[in-house]
Amino acid sequence: MLFRQLEYFVALARERHFAHAADACHVSQPALSEAIRKLEHELKVPLVRRGQKFEGLTPEGERLVHWARRILADRDALTLEVTALQTGLVGELRLGVVPNAATTVALLTDSFCAAHPLVRVQVETNLRSAGIIERIRRFELDAGILYPDRHDTDELLVTPLYQEHQVLIVGSDLLAGKSDSISWSDALALPLCLLTVGMRGRRVIDDALAAEGLSVTPQLETDSVATLFAHVCTGRWASIVPQTWIRTLGVPAGASVLRLQDPSIIAAMVLVTRAEDPGSVVTRALVQTARDASIGDVFGGPHQA
Repeated sequence: MLFRQLEYFVALARERHFAHAADACHVSQPALSEAIRKLEHELKVPLVRRGQKFEGLTPEGERLVHWARRILADRDALTLEVTALQTGLVGELRLGVVPNAATTVALLTDSFCAAHPLVRVQVETNLRSAGIIERIRRFELDAGILYPDRHDTDELLVTPLYQEHQVLIVGSDLLAGKSDSISWSDALALPLCLLTVGMRGRRVIDDALAAEGLSVTPQLETDSVATLFAHVCTGRWASIVPQTWIRTLGVPAGASVLRLQDPSIIAAMVLVTRAEDPGSVVTRALVQTARDASIGDVFGGPHQA
């Protein structure tokens, strides 16, 4: 069994197309097909269902492709470990991030890159928590920043990063008086623009209100953070956003930030990695950076900008 054969097998499972997999591996399609046939002959089980085109993996292939991914990941981890012993930490870190963490990921990656300047970091944003977890398990991502609730994180290493508090940003002209907090009944009476229903940032609001027998029907919904802030900047709108956005994006011109009371909506943001021991030296370094960074201390209380 050769690593090259496993690489071709994994590429085919990912691309689900012989020609695309061959292109990804920089080989001809006949070479890729022959290598996979030899792997099937050696393992004595069929891995691929073939017809006029790729028709999927066999049940045996679906089970064994996970082992192929793990073997290749362990090979890469061993190579990086040896290199780190010789010259320091090098390689690549693939990090998946949910949209609400896109404004805070720099608190982790900046420190990591400063400590390990030879490591290349690729950050993918606008991913869902479930998708990140699945891609970590498939060895397609090394780590993820996500909300852990409602998701199966068994056999994964979960490192807490910070607590996300929802706050109200509102045009100052809409406020009857100055205050640092507001009740939900008063907030819901304002002209609201919120994230679209189904997005995680909106769901935490809807779930918390439902628990109190309340609901919200905003006049404007969007999937864009920039659009929310742009409307608040007009002075005629209010929105409910994580306080983490305020630190990075700033308070919109002419707006105020108020703490929401009864209930206070809090959600945990965590770093998730594979839990194999010893695992990748790069991933271990990222986890250590997360533990040392104390990102939660940066945000303090729920109404601090």
